[in-house]
Amino acid sequence: MVVGRPDTDQPLRLTGADRPGRAPRRRWWPRPVDALVVFGYLGLAVLLTTDQWRRPERLFHQAGDQMLFEWMLARAARAVTGGENPLWSAALNAPDGVNLMANTSVLGLGVPLTPVTVAFGSQVAFLVAVTLSLAGTATAWYALLARRLVRSRAAAAVGGLVCGFAPGMVAQAGAHLHMAAQFLVPVILALVFRPATDRVRRDGVLLGLAVAYQVFLGEEVLVFLALAAGVLAGAYALADRAAARRLAPVVAHRLGIGALVAGVLLAYPLWFQFFGPGHYDGMPFHTVGYRLDLASYTATARQTVAGDAHRAGLLSPNPTEQNSFFGPFLPLLALLVVVRLWRRPLVRALAACGLLFALLSLGSSVVLNRHDTGVPGPYRLLAGVPLLDLVVPARFALVCVPVCGVLLALALDRVRRGGARAWAPWAGAVAAALLPLTPTPIRTVPVTPVPAVVSGGGWQAYVPPGRTLVPVPPVTGAAVSPAMFWSARTGLAFDAPGGYFIGPRSATDPTARWGAPDRPTSLLLRRAAETGQVPPVGDVERRQAVEDLRHWRAAALVQADSSPADPVRATVDALVGPGRDVPGGHLWDVRPLVG
Repeated sequence: MVVGRPDTDQPLRLTGADRPGRAPRRRWWPRPVDALVVFGYLGLAVLLTTDQWRRPERLFHQAGDQMLFEWMLARAARAVTGGENPLWSAALNAPDGVNLMANTSVLGLGVPLTPVTVAFGSQVAFLVAVTLSLAGTATAWYALLARRLVRSRAAAAVGGLVCGFAPGMVAQAGAHLHMAAQFLVPVILALVFRPATDRVRRDGVLLGLAVAYQVFLGEEVLVFLALAAGVLAGAYALADRAAARRLAPVVAHRLGIGALVAGVLLAYPLWFQFFGPGHYDGMPFHTVGYRLDLASYTATARQTVAGDAHRAGLLSPNPTEQNSFFGPFLPLLALLVVVRLWRRPLVRALAACGLLFALLSLGSSVVLNRHDTGVPGPYRLLAGVPLLDLVVPARFALVCVPVCGVLLALALDRVRRGGARAWAPWAGAVAAALLPLTPTPIRTVPVTPVPAVVSGGGWQAYVPPGRTLVPVPPVTGAAVSPAMFWSARTGLAFDAPGGYFIGPRSATDPTARWGAPDRPTSLLLRRAAETGQVPPVGDVERRQAVEDLRHWRAAALVQADSSPADPVRATVDALVGPGRDVPGGHLWDVRPLVG
């Protein structure tokens, strides 16, 4: 993404003839309009999260994912304030603990947000993280566009708006902080492809620091960024061989220094992730199944003013993976921009990058309107490559988001010099393409509140130090985890078994699975919850329950919003004896059973 003068269709000339060793550059200063743009992005991000700001008793529609990230933010704050290891925690999955580095721990958000988490709780911290991720990503792209690629602030603002608030970004923001926090992507690209040839060491060190920080935001985004940057550089080199030959040594030098700095900083965290306690191999689901329908590229996502929830649900793996829903007009407009500005090497490189990643998102074979055509997709070439085989194919489409944003900014900047007669048709075309994609507030759903006995601290009378509180039914797989939710909302005040995370199947089998290995008692209670029937309970099940409770180091079991007719409550009564009503739920004191 090396650029020269943004207002020309001629091939780039980065000769630096006026200043040896430097590329010609123009001065760039912040203006009042920049503050308006940034506040506009921030206001839009707040608007998209307003349903939960107004109704804190609700969560975003993928409630289990929000519970996960609230817990991660609370854990990061606990690590900072308590001086604990941020890469590991025994507060969940008792007694084995969780390798947080091998999960989406978003320490890059959790650590700086510690004051917010401590002062206002995990829910506010999560909403602030979502807001900053969306607005920060848009702002970072706006800054890169305005500083390097275009002269028009309006063009840069439109480009940043697309990059930060495209349907795929909003869909991810409602559940996946590690995918929505992309504000370092433009920073890394700016450092790698800086057109000047001076300050190589400085740029390399800054690049290494940025890459290291991105690892603690989201490694999957970094993988996409590395692949996209490589494709972009290769395509640009083919379009402008002279500039590539001249700048390749400088870029390689920067990359080398950056790799060294990042390698030193990440050596231990990455060792801990892949070889430390609680590490795992593979993924607990088949990533090849998370592919996109080709028809989704011209469909509208659910979280837009023109969205069709039914059709969007049919064309995407789930509501958070609506990454390719660019509507009926934006793909066409992007194609017209490529044709119009084809002479520019950057445009050709962007087109190649966007097309390749769009094809990769289709998976191993192309699906069109829910029909598998049998046409092979390029993803099958990556399906067996280590590390890349862990990437969700549907998320390759997220690379197309900044590609479209940059293309629109370049086009608008190009026509701004033609006056109102040239600007008006393009402005109208951009408005027609983007208005159907206007995002709507992220949907929320009701959630069972944390029992008052837990949120108010009444549980402490039953759970001594070194023992755990077990939510009923205990979750050991990929289901919504009350243990994580209650723990996050109380600032990790107690330890709990189970949880929603990825870990090994057992101490001897590192194959990945969701949550802790199932225990017979957790399976029994899950069966009662799913069937609505009390399963047979005899002496064998009671002895097994005591064994499982001892394994979990349990002192008390708590069920939220409990009623005497609940089959899960009746099953627990049959296993350990009757409990007692407590504020917000029902509690069983199992200390006499487990000793």
